[in-house]
Amino acid sequence: FQGGGACWFGANCDLLSTPTYDPFVTPEDDDNPALADGIFNIENEANPFADYSFVFVPYCTADVHVGNSQTTYEVPADDGETREVTIYHNGYNNVSAVLDWLYENFDAPTQIFVGGSSAGSIPSPFYAGLLAEHYTDAQIAVLGDASGAYYAPDLLTPVINAWDVASILPDWEEYEGITNDTLNFEDFYIATGNRFPNVLMAEYNNAHDEVQYFFLSLVGLVDTPLPEQLAAAFAYIDEGLEGDNFTYYTAPGTNHTIVWTPEFYELEVEGVKLVDWVTQLANGELPEPVECTDCGEPPSAGE
Repeated sequence: FQGGGACWFGANCDLLSTPTYDPFVTPEDDDNPALADGIFNIENEANPFADYSFVFVPYCTADVHVGNSQTTYEVPADDGETREVTIYHNGYNNVSAVLDWLYENFDAPTQIFVGGSSAGSIPSPFYAGLLAEHYTDAQIAVLGDASGAYYAPDLLTPVINAWDVASILPDWEEYEGITNDTLNFEDFYIATGNRFPNVLMAEYNNAHDEVQYFFLSLVGLVDTPLPEQLAAAFAYIDEGLEGDNFTYYTAPGTNHTIVWTPEFYELEVEGVKLVDWVTQLANGELPEPVECTDCGEPPSAGE
């Protein structure tokens, strides 16, 4: 799942104001030199996915691939009035088309690895659950790359309402009673993990990811260190899961995303190389959590 930001209020949705998402999908999204390394480098012998089929899901709907709404936002105009901007948050519909194609073209895959970076990281466990329901015999693992700190239940409620995320939830007992006002993105891990305990799920984050700090500031969370946010999110997931099928890898620094970069093969934290850790996950074995002890400092103001 491709990343590309998100929006949920007038100024950050309006292309004439300060948009915080990529509103276009072009041929360059697929044929992008930036996507030639990391997990996409099939010439690297260390790549655990070198012999996999790849399905790339591009993104422009500003809803982390899980929206199901046509939402009109008001934007302040220079004359003191307001104007309206309508965004088609069709992420769920777009991914549903991808799933339909998958089901038609892959009869019985034995291994499935679901991943995404940034905005594409958030929906990965949700769609892994749908894949597990369809491909009942497949070994499935999930890696969310760089979205683990977005645990702010009350502050994220307007975001989830703007995209009407609750309307896409399948009729599972694991989602029973959950509404737009009560849904957390971490519930995707809990619902999938409890319904399909053999699905292995993991997150990668940098302890002071500057992009995650930025988006948290947009919902009003400006004073909480990211490691505290990550700890709260992981605790919520662990409390909700009935089994042991979730883990995480937290690296030092302020970088944002890693799986498509050369650092995917180079990074080592606390003596554990990330590529080896992900390979273990892909091979159907849940790796132990990895967490930096010297995690660096948050980005400076203005960075």
